[in-house]
Amino acid sequence: MKNIRIFSIFAAAAVLFACTSMDEIVPQSGSVLTSQLQETNVNIPSRANAAFLGMLTSIGQPDKIYTNHRRADDFGILMLLLSSDLEGADALIADSGYNWFSVCGEYSSRNANYANPLLRYTYIYNEIAAANDFIVSIPEDAPAESKYLVAQAHAIRAYAYMLAAPAFQFSYATAKDKPCVPLVTPDTPDFTHNPRASVEAIYNQIMDDLNYAVENLEGYKRTSKMNLDQKVAYGLRARANLAMENWEAAAADAEAAMEGFKPASIDDLSKPSFYSIKDGNWIWGYDMTTDVAKNNNYCTMDSWLRSFSGDGYAPACQCYVRINTLLYNKIPDTDVRKGWWVDEDLVSPLIEGLNWDNGEPVATAEVKDVKLAFLPYTNVKFGVDKIATIANDNDFPLMRVEEMILIDAEALAKGGDEAAGKKVLEDFVKTYRDPSYSADASGLAFADEVWLQRRIELWGEGFFTSDRSRLGKPLVRFHDNAKSTNFPDNFRFNMPADDPYLLMKFPQSELNTNFDIVDNLGGSQPVIDQNPSLKDGVTD
Repeated sequence: MKNIRIFSIFAAAAVLFACTSMDEIVPQSGSVLTSQLQETNVNIPSRANAAFLGMLTSIGQPDKIYTNHRRADDFGILMLLLSSDLEGADALIADSGYNWFSVCGEYSSRNANYANPLLRYTYIYNEIAAANDFIVSIPEDAPAESKYLVAQAHAIRAYAYMLAAPAFQFSYATAKDKPCVPLVTPDTPDFTHNPRASVEAIYNQIMDDLNYAVENLEGYKRTSKMNLDQKVAYGLRARANLAMENWEAAAADAEAAMEGFKPASIDDLSKPSFYSIKDGNWIWGYDMTTDVAKNNNYCTMDSWLRSFSGDGYAPACQCYVRINTLLYNKIPDTDVRKGWWVDEDLVSPLIEGLNWDNGEPVATAEVKDVKLAFLPYTNVKFGVDKIATIANDNDFPLMRVEEMILIDAEALAKGGDEAAGKKVLEDFVKTYRDPSYSADASGLAFADEVWLQRRIELWGEGFFTSDRSRLGKPLVRFHDNAKSTNFPDNFRFNMPADDPYLLMKFPQSELNTNFDIVDNLGGSQPVIDQNPSLKDGVTD
């Protein structure tokens, strides 16, 4: 009789700073009969609901892996999204002893013995394992509500693989026959001899899961945007089709996903926002509850990305996440999004009149051990429900209607109807971001114009690395000299689009337990000021 494997991973020890060696992990496993789980889930539906909600909570749960020795960078897939952006060209963080994400800035995140890559790999495969376990634990004759949960589990598994693929191999268009990551399903016979599947095989699994989710979420009415309904499944499939260059399908799925949603207006964005899952432009989001956040307030996205937290690493240690001036200087002054960051004088129209709880202006306020003054180009895009909050329980967007509009514009244009794509883009930006906008006025090829708009609109939401990978773009952080950028010295370098060091390496724990893994090899850690002549088509 078929068994279901249940496992968890525990950390043995943790360290104070992010750049030290990865802790060893000890897998603990056991098995129960699938029939037993199915019987339990049918007779006690609350058990099935609790197991499924655990998958959702783990996306941003503090102390997800290092339960005994807390790390400030251990907060689930949200940490993975932040790491991916900090490995990009548009988001940067201080090079200091308090920066747990310095490994991303300097690209030592490719070291198999470091915690950062271990965490990111483990988050993905924990989600995949949880989805696998849940899918086989629900019998075919289960009630409709349980079947909706199964469909969501398929979508979550697809989402996890979509995070893994661009990190471990180049784009589907150029590398679909090359090794990507191990494919793990309930039918995987041997986890210790499970070689890397091809990029094409991984995307076949992604599409199978998303097709299942789209079909089986028909009629499902969710009670929270943290759940994945049919619109979310369409949106995820739009992302997958975009990566696979299925232009017509990507546009159709994006249009299906955005139906009934409206972009945030200029007025909506004229103050710090992006903190409530209830916002009308969010299709899917992470609902960070106070109970989840209070497990470790420092170990949350709020602690790192939100400059208004009263109990976080960013404000207390001046580790604010900032925008690269290369991108900032490309944003017109007439665009409301220019105010998502303070300028070199710490000024933004979004924070005029906003004070810290000590009465001082938020940009310059200083409170010992709590907050230091903003640095130039600090983000104020990501607000909080209350300035100086210590709860760190603000929500995070995982999919917004604006992303779907940008997918639609790109897919229409690349599918052969550039005029339609241009109209979609111009209607969006002129109406909701910059009344003076014209795609023709930018001087960029339209494909690069869409990427520019994605880089501005989706900044800090975890898209840079996957976009750079699928577009075959180099990593460009500076132009010619140090004065062209505000990246810290040790993070100031450029990398060609085909540099093998852009690909993640497998953590040592995976290499030690899966004997058929062949690691990503080649390349070397970048050095200061390398490749100064590289251009990306957007910030040139």
